[in-house]
Amino acid sequence: MVYSHDLRKKALNYIKNGGSMATASVVFGVTVRTLTNWIKRKKQGDLAPKKRRPSPSKIDSEKLKLYIKQTPDAYLREIAEGFGVTIAAVFYACKRLKITLKKRHPSTRKEMSISERNLGKS
Repeated sequence: MVYSHDLRKKALNYIKNGGSMATASVVFGVTVRTLTNWIKRKKQGDLAPKKRRPSPSKIDSEKLKLYIKQTPDAYLREIAEGFGVTIAAVFYACKRLKITLKKRHPSTRKEMSISERNLGKS
């Protein structure tokens, strides 16, 4: 949870003006450990929260796009096996790339004309 810069300043001023860390933790709704971290950060010169990087994707986007283009009829589990990841990882990677893997029902596939089938392959 990221606390506001204003709350951090107020809590540290409270401690600086003689308040105990235990009381400050109750008053400001943070743990004593959090207050200790804020004091250390203030001594280092920057009270602002650390910038967080998003975690890297388990699946390379370009490789996934290429795989789906080559095998558009693959199920999520087949793609997951191919990349050595979970089905959920493939699902979220496809969602991030705005790729939908929709299958036609077998009965409607039979009714499709040859031209419609060929359009789906390109």
